[in-house]
Amino acid sequence: MSRSRRRSPIWGVTTCSSERWDKKDWHGRFRTRERQALVAASPEALESHLPVLERQVSNVWSMGKDGHHYHPLAEQIYWADWFAQRRGRNVHECAALKKRLLHKWMRK
Repeated sequence: MSRSRRRSPIWGVTTCSSERWDKKDWHGRFRTRERQALVAASPEALESHLPVLERQVSNVWSMGKDGHHYHPLAEQIYWADWFAQRRGRNVHECAALKKRLLHKWMRK
């Protein structure tokens, strides 16, 4: 997937890089509640068993990311230029930084 690129410029609003541990905890709670409901149910009730709802075991607002935000290309170019101007020491370095940032953001 070295040549993969993001099809839509939408990123999570966060400082964390992943919700992996939040999702792992949520799935563990979900499976535990489901298992407990199946054990407690009588054989007749198993036919009409309703699964545990997602909102009963988790809250998306308590996870690491707070939703998503759309970043149009003009905004990406603006921030890449801003960052390159602050970090670059000369014209060539600024251009290389801007190019690298835009390439990195397009691949995410």
